[in-house]
Amino acid sequence: MIFIYSTFPTKEEAEKMAEELIRQKLAVCVNILASDSVYAGEGKIEKSKEAVAIIKTRKINFKRVEKFISEKHSYKIPCIVGIPIRKVNKKYFHWLKEVLRKQNN
Repeated sequence: MIFIYSTFPTKEEAEKMAEELIRQKLAVCVNILASDSVYAGEGKIEKSKEAVAIIKTRKINFKRVEKFISEKHSYKIPCIVGIPIRKVNKKYFHWLKEVLRKQNN
């Protein structure tokens, strides 16, 4: 299992991406959180509101999710970070594998 962390300029864009990832069985769940971001801009410190997406999927899906987000994201250089999960309860992991199983066959 892996979490893929990504940020979006709006909640609406994050939701559209989440729905399509789930529809295509690239993710089993996406949590979307509001975020105040501070980052290095063009020669100065920038601040903005963003939506953080935590995408729950299998490790083998990282490249496909990365490609999907990169192609559809409105940012020129989107943040797409894979966070491996070391422990997960068995029932949840079994459910995740079952939901995503058809996509991998």
